[in-house]
Amino acid sequence: MITRFALFEGAVRPGQTDAFRAAVLDRLVPLWTAFPGNTDVRVMFGEDRDPGAPEFPLILAITYPDVATMNAALDSPARHQSKEVTGQIVDAHFEGRIHHHVTDMHDYQS
Repeated sequence: MITRFALFEGAVRPGQTDAFRAAVLDRLVPLWTAFPGNTDVRVMFGEDRDPGAPEFPLILAITYPDVATMNAALDSPARHQSKEVTGQIVDAHFEGRIHHHVTDMHDYQS
């Protein structure tokens, strides 16, 4: 299994936290969950961090069974639409950058 993270590094514009989160949940989650082949979509809103740590108001994690499935999802209509909607939400509510990281996931149950 692999997980592709989208890290929203920066800050939500002052007074825009509720609007930012609502836009993500209402407009983006339906698109992200429509990415073909995903096994898990996790949307995590930053609540607290260590002093001096960079701010991540949003972290998106989408898990796939393998790289080929991920690559097909990244070329899907839902992904292309999500990029457009993300741009709209970022322009309205967020200042910073978005970067992506793909990880080889090892999951351990306790």
